[in-house]
Amino acid sequence: MKSHSAFLLLVLAAPCMASSIKIQTTAVPNGILKDSYYGVITATGGCTPYKWKVASGSLPAGITMKTSSSTTSVTLSGKPTTAKTYSFTVSATACGHTSQVSYKVVVQKAENHVVDLSWKASTTTDVVGYNVYRGPDGKSWQKVNSGVKASTAYTDSTTADNSTYYYSTTAVDVNGKESKKSNIVHSTIP
Repeated sequence: MKSHSAFLLLVLAAPCMASSIKIQTTAVPNGILKDSYYGVITATGGCTPYKWKVASGSLPAGITMKTSSSTTSVTLSGKPTTAKTYSFTVSATACGHTSQVSYKVVVQKAENHVVDLSWKASTTTDVVGYNVYRGPDGKSWQKVNSGVKASTAYTDSTTADNSTYYYSTTAVDVNGKESKKSNIVHSTIP
């Protein structure tokens, strides 16, 4: 008599039991008509990938929302085309949990304030200039100068009312290599 062995393969599929998702960003910067706009909304918790959407209202005309490669954040960017107040709610969903936060962005016709920045020159002999970076949260950055700045000063005239901006600089050498970012400073515009 032949003996047959039988195997039972039991596969257990566990649903994502991660904690709830939470959007951490409570405010995004205001904007200026036809100037570059940059804002970041981040979330934590749950399990990736996150699904983002504008749940109600609308983004400022000319601004688009793009999900990061990790899906844990979205970038709002573009050039506002209409000066007015926009209200919208953004939602992020993961593992069956949803988080929503409402935002208000005022797009001004023109800037009312400037931020004057200055820093100490690099002591490295092969430095040819500097780049200036601005961000909404001290973590996400966008270069604001169009070319390498030879001076150790920069005036940012594209700031919107009731917004906080974070700044950092890098030194650029003769080969175009950038240093690490400098210490971060911030300016709150009234």
